[in-house]
Amino acid sequence: MSLRNPGAADAAQPVTAIPYRAAPARASRTGRRRPSMAPYLFSAPAIILYVIFMLIPLAYAVWISFTAYRLEGGGILGTKVQVFVGLENYFSVFSNSELLVSFGRMAVYGVIAVPLTLGLALLFALLLDVPAVRAKTFSRTAIFVPYAVPGIVAALMWGFMYLPATSPFSYITQAIGLGPIPFLNNPGLYGSLANIAIWGGTGFNMIIIYTSLRGIPAELYESARLDGASELQIALQIKVPLVRAALTLTAIFALIGTLQLYAEPTTLQPLTTTITSTWAPLMTIYQQAFATDDLPGAAAGSTVLALGTVIVSAVVLWISNRRTAASAR
Repeated sequence: MSLRNPGAADAAQPVTAIPYRAAPARASRTGRRRPSMAPYLFSAPAIILYVIFMLIPLAYAVWISFTAYRLEGGGILGTKVQVFVGLENYFSVFSNSELLVSFGRMAVYGVIAVPLTLGLALLFALLLDVPAVRAKTFSRTAIFVPYAVPGIVAALMWGFMYLPATSPFSYITQAIGLGPIPFLNNPGLYGSLANIAIWGGTGFNMIIIYTSLRGIPAELYESARLDGASELQIALQIKVPLVRAALTLTAIFALIGTLQLYAEPTTLQPLTTTITSTWAPLMTIYQQAFATDDLPGAAAGSTVLALGTVIVSAVVLWISNRRTAASAR
């Protein structure tokens, strides 16, 4: 009878790895998988804050836009009550001459600011994406830094550079006999206001476009260079079409910023008599709400401006989608 070591025999046999199997998801009594509550718990704080600080104030503004204040009782002892007036405030918005003129001023401002902001942002992004360019990190930071400056601070800084007594530009023009530059008078006022937005917004839009450019595969550029394409041809025929989504996004941001024009003219208003208290639509709405105490009328104007913002954004998206679909055919 021979004796053998069973452990040695077992060690000689190959060991097969046991595949890992995830634990099955818990199922309810009906056999369906129970949904996880983790995503809802993580997003609950953001949803709660959004509802409290966005949806509820928005709904309240829309509600009071259909009301108005009326004086009941007569005389100095009358009581101001809030009554439902339907679309009366909205008719008043479209018949308010000051508000309509302010929309015209904002349109002129937007025609100057939006194309220049997007054009400079695209130009800087394309230049930074060229392989031969040096000091890319410093250049990106230098272009982006103005965006970090608050809008009111930027308006004050540029306001002092616009004043004839403190402007270095007017000092140079006066030294050569041309006189001070009318930065804060018409028609130069539109360019002066647009310059503040361009100076502050170009860097932000440039970062968005540049990030989109960095996501394009390098093989496309290498193939184009092998075919003899220049850097300009690569930029116009490859890069620009492939960052169309980023250009659409930046265009929407620029248009929304134009519709929300308020800080720049309000900050420069004490420096010139050309800017009135109703120069921009939001300035008119502010005066209506807090100077004349007409909150329902201001709410109606704000609602119209918000709807205009949504419509403009939707039109830009529709045009971009149509062009994308047409180029894909």
